[in-house]
Amino acid sequence: MTGVDKRLQELDIKLPVPPDPLGAYVPAVRSGHLLYISGQLPLRDGNLIFKGKVGDQVSEEEAYQSARVASINALAVIAKELGGFDRLKQIVKLTGYIASAQGFNAQAAVVNGASDFFFEVLGDAGKHARVAVGVSELPADSPVEIEVIAEIEV
Repeated sequence: MTGVDKRLQELDIKLPVPPDPLGAYVPAVRSGHLLYISGQLPLRDGNLIFKGKVGDQVSEEEAYQSARVASINALAVIAKELGGFDRLKQIVKLTGYIASAQGFNAQAAVVNGASDFFFEVLGDAGKHARVAVGVSELPADSPVEIEVIAEIEV
């Protein structure tokens, strides 16, 4: 059991089976020392935990939780792609897309749900650069989509 597995157990987080892609793409692509994780939605058991625009149908706190769940799904993709966490070195970059109602401008606070998750589980290896972007629509009426780039040992 790796340190990541122990930390997930301490936090009572069970990684799900990674969700199937919703389009014509793969969940992850390796290029050299980088693993690019396709955008992950806040799916639990195949269903979005919240739907709609943040600042309208979805509260900022619900969106924060959505970003956390999407990041749990991203970590599940990493585990599947690498066969565990032994080769995971660092979360390098995180991009959060937030379906934003007009006037909502706290995208950074929402994406903290993803950043806080990676810090909590991976410690220093979870520190990353990031972007928080407000968009008008996301697939399946999701309030959040999280994309991750991780450094791995080859």
